[in-house]
Amino acid sequence: MTGWDGPRYPPAPSGSAPPPTTSRASLARYFVGVAITVFAVLSQYFLPQALPALRPIYGTLVGDLAVVYGIPVLSFVLLVGLDPLRHWADRMGLAVVEGLRWYGLLSLLALVVVLGLAIVYMAFDPAALQLLNRPNPALQQAVGDPWLYVALSFVVGAFEETIFRGWIFGFWRGRAGSWVVPALWTSGLFAGVHLYYATTYGVAAPLIFPSLFLLGFAFAATYQASGGNLVVVALLHGANDATAYLTLINLDLGDGLHYLVILVGAALGLVLYLRPKDSPMKGMPGI
Repeated sequence: MTGWDGPRYPPAPSGSAPPPTTSRASLARYFVGVAITVFAVLSQYFLPQALPALRPIYGTLVGDLAVVYGIPVLSFVLLVGLDPLRHWADRMGLAVVEGLRWYGLLSLLALVVVLGLAIVYMAFDPAALQLLNRPNPALQQAVGDPWLYVALSFVVGAFEETIFRGWIFGFWRGRAGSWVVPALWTSGLFAGVHLYYATTYGVAAPLIFPSLFLLGFAFAATYQASGGNLVVVALLHGANDATAYLTLINLDLGDGLHYLVILVGAALGLVLYLRPKDSPMKGMPGI
């Protein structure tokens, strides 16, 4: 990896807002928003069982979305405000380039990590790999109408990126000394709230979570490098999920599109890495 001292943004326009200030009150409000988000997302796994009266809410698509995403959005609007989202459509071209290359390269890294873990499992606990044959619960619920979930992927992608990259990670833009530390722990949080993988795959779940973590990190890096763009990461997130649902309709098409985006992104990342050092694009995150 080459050295990198941070993305080089164009000069801020005159009259732009000053860097955000950090006070104990703002931090407290932020972490309350994070706690509410974690609870709202995880609540779908235990509240309907603990409180049967809530099952009609969680049992409908609209009700589930309202709890899992609506409550976090409302909480962050009231507690943190919209400032972390104000550059949501800035630098679209740069965001596309950065999004594709981070997504492509870290997706390839995820494949390597998963392969390495699979080798370890084969050596020490090969029977655990059989747990991966269990049906994916997210895909199971889409069997009846996969096209609906292909379209819904982009809605969910927009919500999750607004919450996790826009507010939870974006809060630290301009505050933290290095963006990497917030990117690491917020990506870990993003992976961790996908609790159904742990409950479904048990001891084989560590083969799933590295991909989620690296996916979150790729989106955080894109947000950082583009100066706060959320449109591109939302579309990439949606496309990542949509291709999984598309495999229910046509396995080859779903997998083909998924890996095509990864390969295009990784190729773009390699080209940018090999560009002359005096190229304008060379100032972006070095990999």
